Amino acid sequence: MPRQLLCTVAALALAASAGACSSSRFDTGGIGASARPAPRVARPLPPEEPDLGPGLSSGPVTSAPLAPPPGAAAAPGPVVANPSGPIMAEPSPPPPVQQQAAIAPPPPPVVSSGGRSGVVGGWTAKDATGASCRVNLASTPALDLYKASSTGCANKDLAKVTAWDYRDGEVYLYQPGGTVAARLRPAGGAMDGALSKSGAPLAMVR
Repeated sequence: MPRQLLCTVAALALAASAGACSSSRFDTGGIGASARPAPRVARPLPPEEPDLGPGLSSGPVTSAPLAPPPGAAAAPGPVVANPSGPIMAEPSPPPPVQQQAAIAPPPPPVVSSGGRSGVVGGWTAKDATGASCRVNLASTPALDLYKASSTGCANKDLAKVTAWDYRDGEVYLYQPGGTVAARLRPAGGAMDGALSKSGAPLAMVR
C-alpha cells in the first residue's frame, strides 16, 4: 500500500476517535447537570456583640453572695420583720456582777457590856489555890490609867493592885510603879487570865 494511502487511513481513524470522545463528554455533562445539588441559601448572621475587651462579655450578668473565707464565721442572715405584730427587741443579758472578795473584819473583843466601860465595877477574883477576894475597877482616871483597889486578897500580887487599863480587848491590872500584876480577857460576864509573875491562872466574875 502506498505511503500516502496509509497516512489518509490514519487521519480518518484519528478523526473518528475524536468525535466519539466529544459526544460522550456532552452526554455526561447533561446527566451531571440534572444531578447537581441546589445552591445554598445564605442565612442572616446574628447581630455582632460589642467587644468589651478580653475576658468580658455583653451577656446577662448574675450575682451571688461570696462564700466566707476559711475559718471565718458566716455572716448573720437578714432580719425578717414579724408581720403579725411589732418587732420586739431581744433583751440584752445583764452585765456580769463583779465578785468582790469579802474580807471579814476581826471579831471585836467580847465584853460584858462593851469596851472599857463594860468592865468597870466590882469583881470577885479567884486564883489557882481557890482563894477569892474583891477587886474594884473604878472609872476615875489616874494619870494615863484608871484607879483600882483590892480587898481581902491573900495573893500578894492582887493585894498590891492600884490601877488598871483596857487595851486590845484585854484588862491589865497594875501595881505601883507600873508593874503588870495580871492580864485578863473579858468573855461574857467573866474574865479569864493569869498572874504575870507566876503565870498561875486567874478568873474574875461579877
